[in-house]
Amino acid sequence: MNTAIDPAKHGEVADTLLAAESALFIKEYEKNYCAGESKPQSIGMPFFLHSLQSDTGVLLIHGLMAAPEEVREWGQFLHQKGLTVYAPRLSGHGTSSKDLSTRNYDDWLDSVDRGHAILKKYCKNILIAGFSTGAGLALQSVIRKPHDFAAVISVSAPLKFKKFSSKFAETLNAFNLLCNEWGMNSLAREFMNNDADNPHINYLLCPVSAFVQVKKLMKKVRQSLPAINIPALVIQANHDPKVAPQSGPAIFELLGSDKKHFVWVDYHLHGIVCGKIAGVVFKEVELFLASCHLMNTQPR
Repeated sequence: MNTAIDPAKHGEVADTLLAAESALFIKEYEKNYCAGESKPQSIGMPFFLHSLQSDTGVLLIHGLMAAPEEVREWGQFLHQKGLTVYAPRLSGHGTSSKDLSTRNYDDWLDSVDRGHAILKKYCKNILIAGFSTGAGLALQSVIRKPHDFAAVISVSAPLKFKKFSSKFAETLNAFNLLCNEWGMNSLAREFMNNDADNPHINYLLCPVSAFVQVKKLMKKVRQSLPAINIPALVIQANHDPKVAPQSGPAIFELLGSDKKHFVWVDYHLHGIVCGKIAGVVFKEVELFLASCHLMNTQPR
């Protein structure tokens, strides 16, 4: 029996998967649109940058309360270096904070899995990278499917939060659930203000439930970091006001990989994959990928 893959049909399947993700976003955007809060549709649309120069693809994951636009500069940088890039939209993002409040981290992992399925149609080697909660999802994806990725890049993963209020997220969430159950919704405080680094991208309200989901995700990640044995790059801003800076070194130390690298970035904001500071991050990413023979440039 001839089991060879027909390239034309392979491409058709990939195009169908890409179209389905775009259609899903448009459907959820229209359903959950909130005037004054929802960003333009272009902010939340997943994006795909195909390169014929390499058989390596990058699954690039944005953070909590953000959207694919958050990692567009990063994606364009990688694409210019000859890599194929797909940035999925995490469930509940790019729409409204109310939509996000109904989602959990398994929903976000499903979004990542669908992104991986798309890249598999185009690329032989796939590496996964993410920022903030997206970095946590990247690490958890490697833990769940250790043979699916050639390398992992974690930027500002929130192993521990810096703000004192984060300690009470679970208690507040439990209180909110009781209020809803008892019909006392007016007493609930389901959303917290978000001091956004990129207000043109980020939600300005954070669902307490989403914050709890991130903490649950990172607890699972911490437990299994020693199982990660593929090449890994960990980057952390030394003056991050949202994620405790010690998160980066802690992740690095727990990783089981023999090939791992840690980088401090001297910066005072959480968001380090957008704007001028992003160039520092991208250069470290380039050097790391070169050292792993996943990018055509001079190795570290």
